[in-house]
Amino acid sequence: MAILKRDEWYDLTRTTNWTTKFVTEEELYPDEMSGHRGISAEGWETYDEPYKVTYPEYVAIQREKDAGAYSVKAALERDAFVDRADPGWVSTMIAHYGAIALAEYGASIAEARMARFAKAPGNRNMAVFGMMDENRHGQIQLFYPHANVKRNRQWDWAHKAYHTNEWAAIAARSLFDDIMMTRDAVATSIMLTFAFETGFTNMQFLGLAADAAEAGDHTFASLISSIQTDESRHAQQGAPSLKILIANGKKEEAQNLIDTAIWRAWKLFTALTGPILDYYTPLEARKESFKEFMLEWIVAQFERQLLDLGLEQPWYWDQFISDLDETHHGMHLGIWFWRPTVWWNPAAGVTPEEREWLEEKYPNWNNTWGECWDVIVDNLQNGKPELTGPETLPTICNMCNLPIVGTPGQGWNVKDHQLEHEGRLYHFGSEVDMKIFQMDPERYQNHMSFIDRFLAGEIQPMDLGGGLKYMGLAPGEMGDDAHGYAWVEAYSQKKSNDAA
Repeated sequence: MAILKRDEWYDLTRTTNWTTKFVTEEELYPDEMSGHRGISAEGWETYDEPYKVTYPEYVAIQREKDAGAYSVKAALERDAFVDRADPGWVSTMIAHYGAIALAEYGASIAEARMARFAKAPGNRNMAVFGMMDENRHGQIQLFYPHANVKRNRQWDWAHKAYHTNEWAAIAARSLFDDIMMTRDAVATSIMLTFAFETGFTNMQFLGLAADAAEAGDHTFASLISSIQTDESRHAQQGAPSLKILIANGKKEEAQNLIDTAIWRAWKLFTALTGPILDYYTPLEARKESFKEFMLEWIVAQFERQLLDLGLEQPWYWDQFISDLDETHHGMHLGIWFWRPTVWWNPAAGVTPEEREWLEEKYPNWNNTWGECWDVIVDNLQNGKPELTGPETLPTICNMCNLPIVGTPGQGWNVKDHQLEHEGRLYHFGSEVDMKIFQMDPERYQNHMSFIDRFLAGEIQPMDLGGGLKYMGLAPGEMGDDAHGYAWVEAYSQKKSNDAA
């Protein structure tokens, strides 16, 4: 084998199947785990992943990647970039690690399920490499922030977040449990690797890598770029699965899997990536707005892939396009307002100069979101910071597990979409969230949002303090304004300049 050319033996090894003798094929690949959907073994053997790699090649490439990433970290360690970085960028890193690190490890379990139960041998082969990828991503994104725990306890949430009942962690677990922990191998390949990784992690990692380089954080840029090269490879597992489903009369089911995963991923990214790109990143380091990244990576490239495969735009596409101008602004305002309930320090990102940028990228921002920030600025200038923080809890969507938001001010469109199902009243942030619930109520109906738990008496005492304790947020971990409210001085200075 060693003296043969790669193309002479690769297809033979990657498509290895066998005839079972001691168990039936159904016992070896039960449909509830494999998701074969009655398609024959011959049908699944047509699975053809576009990116092909052998184990020796994989090891050599990964060793080179790790050597590069860890070398950059070691070389720049003494530079102490974190100590002099813009606080908003520091919050970006803390939020990212807490939201992503253990999710990566969870993805290795999803890949392992495909490696064991996928009926397509090519899928099993590729998932083995994906499993190793995700394990690497979890390890490296725990190692990097660990060096900064001595600076701030919030860095420890890279490991802690998913072990708590913090509301954003609940929302993230809800998504990842849905698309990678509770689905069969085929559905996982479509929802996780195609819908989530091909679309959304491209934007998260490439967008952050670009902004990190502009911000001077070459350690983080190197890390994120190293991870994304892995993602771009194993993210290609879903497209061949889609082709086989479509060829065997399962197009509608494939479309529903895509539609659900895209919408659920989109909602989570409005709370994570949207605020990071449009508010936390220093103004001079912003490469593009969140909307521009979404238009490039999702609307242009990902949409084209869907159509090329013979699928349709998700049925809610017009609503999705409209929400690009709105949803993440509401998530950001809510996160900043309820800042004690998150593990990072949200940057307001609304100095007069930043508001000019936001108005340029999102016309009419000042007449909607800006009006809310005007009230916050007035209260801070008048020595009333207590009016800029929470006394109550927001309404949470029973699908995305995030606060229900809408456009305030002149664009007011806030609405709680309610549904009574089997004697329980559910709340949704949009008609799309509600319809996804209705498509598969047995999957979602028993989940309790943070507010549901609060109203059920699981959180004691039933006040903000009890909520923070339930979320596992201790002093030194609870969020506050990233810049210590110093940005408010820019308004006083502007007022003085205008008066002069």
